[in-house]
Amino acid sequence: MPKPPLSEAIQDYLKAIYKLQDATGRVTITAVAHDQHVSAASASAMLKKLGALGLLDHAPYRGARLTDAGERVAVEVIRHHRLLELYLAETLGLDVDHVHDEADRLEHVISEKLEALIDESLGYPTHDPHGDPIPDANLRWPSGRKRRARAARSARRGGTA
Repeated sequence: MPKPPLSEAIQDYLKAIYKLQDATGRVTITAVAHDQHVSAASASAMLKKLGALGLLDHAPYRGARLTDAGERVAVEVIRHHRLLELYLAETLGLDVDHVHDEADRLEHVISEKLEALIDESLGYPTHDPHGDPIPDANLRWPSGRKRRARAARSARRGGTA
C-alpha cells in the first residue's frame, strides 16, 4: 500500500529546515518557530512528527537535522517552487515580484509529469528568475553561486550578461 502524500505543512517545514540548516548547520526549535511564524510548542510538535516519519533527526538541546529522506523531499519542493517561479515569469509574463506567492501555492500540488514538462519547456534551467539555483530532475544542484536574474536568463538563451 503506497504512503499517503505529505501535507503542505510538512513540506513547508521540511523546506524551511533545509534552508535553515544550510545556513546554520543544526536547527533549533526557536529558529523553526520564528521562520514558520508559529509558537515554539507548535514547532516542537511538528519536529517530533517529522522525526516519527523518518524525515528528521532531533536531539533535545542539540538541534535538528534532516535525514536523507527529509532532504530529498525538501529539495523536491524547492525544485517545484523555483521551476514554477520561472514558468510564471517567463511563460505567463507574471511580474517577478509576484511569482513567489503563486509558486508557494502551487509547489505542493504539481505532478512529476507537469514538473518534467515545465522543465523541458524552459530548456532545463539552472536558475530561477531571482537568480537562485534550481536542482535538476535528479535533485542535484547546479554548480556555481547565485546569479542575477538577467544573467541567468541570458545564459539560458545562449547570450552574454
